[in-house]
Amino acid sequence: MADLAVTLIGGPTVLIEFGGLRFLTDPTFDPPGEYHLPHVTLHKTSRPALTPEQIGPVDAVLLSHDQHADNLDNAGRAFLKKAKRVLTTRAGAERLGGHSEGLASWEMTELKKPEGGSIRITATPARHGPAGIEPYSGDVIGFLLSLEDRLALYVTGDTVWFDGVASIGQRFSVGVVLLFAGAAQTRGPFNLTMNTNDAIETAHAFPDAVIVPVHCEGWAHFTQDRASIEAAFHALGLSERLCLPETGIATAIDPMRGR
Repeated sequence: MADLAVTLIGGPTVLIEFGGLRFLTDPTFDPPGEYHLPHVTLHKTSRPALTPEQIGPVDAVLLSHDQHADNLDNAGRAFLKKAKRVLTTRAGAERLGGHSEGLASWEMTELKKPEGGSIRITATPARHGPAGIEPYSGDVIGFLLSLEDRLALYVTGDTVWFDGVASIGQRFSVGVVLLFAGAAQTRGPFNLTMNTNDAIETAHAFPDAVIVPVHCEGWAHFTQDRASIEAAFHALGLSERLCLPETGIATAIDPMRGR
């Protein structure tokens, strides 16, 4: 896997440098505060480690969904206008307009590399909670970044473990999983994102992958943090599968650690 580094900005926002291109997941740059959604109020508790100016230009934003402020806040929406490309759900692209591009699960697009060749981006299935949640949570996707014959990078987006996630491991050889965790809960006693059990299932479904947990700190509606995942992986002898990057610091990742 060539030239891979990730920088955790905060929440779901991660700068991915891969194959000579720069990607940013779910941009959130607002300071701590409250966000009033139709059925719930979200409380942000920490500020991002880097500003948009410190991050600089990116080649594409990978936006799992646009309808929740913990994945796209006010400053994040402003950032979209400066990105060369914005990839998101079909419904999200219609709402956002501009140069947003909508993808459905398993649809693909490509980004050209400066020195030739391209990185293929495949939209992957995601379900933002238990079966039946879709009318309330709306559409969500993840992303799979593939470069030639190398192991792919999988960004889960906001999802729980379900057969759609398992199917990705059956179709692709994945070297790194950027796993949106936190066991988020808002309107009921059920998770909207992966908990520690889901993270373990994902690790087994992608046996060659390094697991990088994100989106598990900085918001009051998370019920588990990164330490919870670290403890669960340690208890099952999987600690070597984890990568826990320091916030705001670029971390090179060797996917061979996952083997």
